Amino acid sequence: MTGVLVADPQQPRLAGQRPVTEVAVGVLIDAAGQFLLTTRPPGKAYAGYWEFPGGKLEVGETVAEALRRELQEEIGVTIGAVHPWREQIVDYPHALVRLHFCQVYDWSGELRMREGQTFAWQTLPVTVAPVLPGTVPVLAWLETDPPRSGRIR
Repeated sequence: MTGVLVADPQQPRLAGQRPVTEVAVGVLIDAAGQFLLTTRPPGKAYAGYWEFPGGKLEVGETVAEALRRELQEEIGVTIGAVHPWREQIVDYPHALVRLHFCQVYDWSGELRMREGQTFAWQTLPVTVAPVLPGTVPVLAWLETDPPRSGRIR
């Protein structure tokens, strides 16, 4: 895990200690080596920004369990094996989050953006903007440590 990434440092934070929100994030990679980005849903912090899909862990859930649930709920796919990859703590003005990035090469179902998001399959450099601050380090990791391609069907 790397140090804390401070997003939008000019924005105020609540004083005192803030709890860390644990978030499972899926880096879905297809057979051509493209990865899936989705926009943040309307009404949420950073709405319209591009990110890797995922969501908060519920009490008692593992990262893999949360990722399976979140990707089914948000984008309509059922994932196969979850490959834990990296972690990053991001200090956003609205929350302090620990992002658990996992690579996913196998899934079933058709993408259905159930929360009003948009999706795009991307390669480096990405052609979508703006990119969520917590996503920026992942793009650098993908450049220096490219994933194996190969969605298994």
